[in-house]
Amino acid sequence: MPATGMWPAYSAGFTPHPRISYAGGAPTGVASEAEYLSLALTSRQAATQVGERLNKTLPDGIEVIEVTEDTEGRNALEASQWRVVVPGVAPAAAERAVAGFLALSEAPVERLTDKGVRRLDARAAVVTLDVLGPADPNGGPRAPVTGVQDCAILRMVVLNTAPAVRPDDVLTALREQHGLVPSSPPMITRLAQGSLAFLAGMSAL
Repeated sequence: MPATGMWPAYSAGFTPHPRISYAGGAPTGVASEAEYLSLALTSRQAATQVGERLNKTLPDGIEVIEVTEDTEGRNALEASQWRVVVPGVAPAAAERAVAGFLALSEAPVERLTDKGVRRLDARAAVVTLDVLGPADPNGGPRAPVTGVQDCAILRMVVLNTAPAVRPDDVLTALREQHGLVPSSPPMITRLAQGSLAFLAGMSAL
């Protein structure tokens, strides 16, 4: 790379590392259409140029969609929007379970972690939760998009809390308290990350 190329900044110390961080990385076993990373460079570069150079080096199937310069700490991601395909569950049954979940003041669930069993309140992190219709523009026609004809499709906006409440925690609450039991593992996809105002606008589409 020539001297005028794009060079990542490194941390100080005995074993320097590139200053790259991933904001709210998706859990193992889920798909995502909205991952963010923060990359520090040694010199100012045009955002379009950074995106072009990164895309030239990334493997097929991974693409940088947009690059912005964070000068005021605006890269905070308040929440994520998720689509969850629940096989073997009729939409009407899903609607009843969702209504029961949203009526709760709390929905405690337990998750096994490498540090032991962690207790979380799944309800506190959920901003919106609804069941998409079979022709919803964000859910798409049920069978062509999901490969599953008999299924419910949930859309949820979940706060990026610490500790993180994940879509599978919400599914655990729906199963344990409202009998929502899929016939096979649900298919979970993160559709977007951002501010609550941004995600509210997306949900209204």
